[in-house]
Amino acid sequence: MNGFARTTLALGAVLSLTQALAATRGGELRYGRYADSLFLDPVLNDANLDIWILTNLYDTLLQPTNDGKGVQPGLASAYTVAADGKSMRLTLRPNLKFADGSALTAQDVKWSLDRARKPDNGAWSGSLESIDTITASGNTVTLNLKRPDPTLPAALATFNTGIMPQKLFTAAPGSNDAAKAKAFAEKPVGSGPFVLSEWKKGSSMVLKRNPHYWKKGEDGKALPYLDSIRFEIIPDDNTRILKLQAGELDGAEFIPLSRVNELKANPNINMQLFPSTKVNSVLMNNRPKLKDGTANPLSDVRVRQALNYATNKEALVQIVTFGTGKPMKSFMSTTTPLYAAQTGYPYDLNKAKQLLTAAGFPNGFEVTSMATSGSADDLALLTALQQMWAAAGVRLKIEQLDAATKTARYRAADFQMRTAAWTNDINDPSQITRYFAIFDNIESLYTGFKSPEIDKLFAQSQQETNRTKRADQYKQIQSIYMNAAPIVFLYETPYPVALSKNVKGFVQIPLGNNIFASTYLEK
Repeated sequence: MNGFARTTLALGAVLSLTQALAATRGGELRYGRYADSLFLDPVLNDANLDIWILTNLYDTLLQPTNDGKGVQPGLASAYTVAADGKSMRLTLRPNLKFADGSALTAQDVKWSLDRARKPDNGAWSGSLESIDTITASGNTVTLNLKRPDPTLPAALATFNTGIMPQKLFTAAPGSNDAAKAKAFAEKPVGSGPFVLSEWKKGSSMVLKRNPHYWKKGEDGKALPYLDSIRFEIIPDDNTRILKLQAGELDGAEFIPLSRVNELKANPNINMQLFPSTKVNSVLMNNRPKLKDGTANPLSDVRVRQALNYATNKEALVQIVTFGTGKPMKSFMSTTTPLYAAQTGYPYDLNKAKQLLTAAGFPNGFEVTSMATSGSADDLALLTALQQMWAAAGVRLKIEQLDAATKTARYRAADFQMRTAAWTNDINDPSQITRYFAIFDNIESLYTGFKSPEIDKLFAQSQQETNRTKRADQYKQIQSIYMNAAPIVFLYETPYPVALSKNVKGFVQIPLGNNIFASTYLEK
């Protein structure tokens, strides 16, 4: 095969005939969102409010699997990687079209990827940094690489590599890329299952069925099943729930975890807890001295380990997540590829006290954590930690700040602790590892943590195409990080979505993307 090693792409499980016959077509799904989208350009975007919707407007060459751990065919029906790992060839499906009916060509793919990989184009250009040149010929696109890159298939399944129509984008008004993107994103044209039909910003958004979509449903006809989706913007959690209960909505996102069990008991509602990549932790300043020059007790690994042992994660899962979460066993979620569970820090108050004594704090010490003003979740978590840590002699103070001040403070390393939540954007462990564990990338989420061993393993993993070897590298990275305890490991939480009983086929994948292509309203 001309030096290319074939990569197999799983098409996913086929539904039974009974299920296939149950899929009905037509209708409008009414879905309650907590906030509106802001900017519908895939390349210059960095907000989940947009990212989690973009998949419905722009298709990518490859797509994440529903479990978030692999890729499957998208606009490309197959891909091959050269034996030396330094080129990738993708074969496009025949007769692809954009939502306006115009042809989607290999040249559109080349142009879209070239735009996405420009260093000054958005926060995600680095995911394509390994690409040297791109060539397009017929229905084939070849990526010539600077080096082997095991993350590239995942990158090609990520929102910023959505394929756009070159002619329409370049014809948009504006003197530069950013201006054209702003204009184009008001009435975007992609090749996803839906196309923007109406947008009353801050109030509602309507997506209509793309009649030119390539993927087939279980009935053999083109997806999507729905005629349209109407997003209603309803910031108040209780109002979203009330409208769903009254039949004015068919679905609602971001259900408070405190309401999950109540809605599970409602016979008219299907309360879904979709597995997510969301991990919740307390980030600690690992530097020897604080911003004011005073000694930082958190610079001692024994102190950081002690706080982890003094944290009853099982209790926090019940108190803060109302039983919906699960304790972290790594800095990455169980849904992240190459996740390797660690023994971690089971609750052990005596062990915590021993470590504090060994570190020179037999009577504990005082520490301050920043919290976001008005955040009930932050307050509930830190109040629980106050009580837990007090038993080990650690006196936790809570400093409530507005989001902007909190952000400015931790970016300036002017903090001891802060609450944090993270979700992945790419179905590869490299993203979360780069942010949590690599000092040269925003100082390991501004904690100041640095590990030469992790740096070396991570650099190797970024070029390791043997999955078994790469998995071992990530197992070592996770073990080293857990032992160093740069953070207080807390819990993972799911995506809580409430749906009417007649809504079928909706999926929110672990990366957060809302997948409506196979959603239908059962009659």
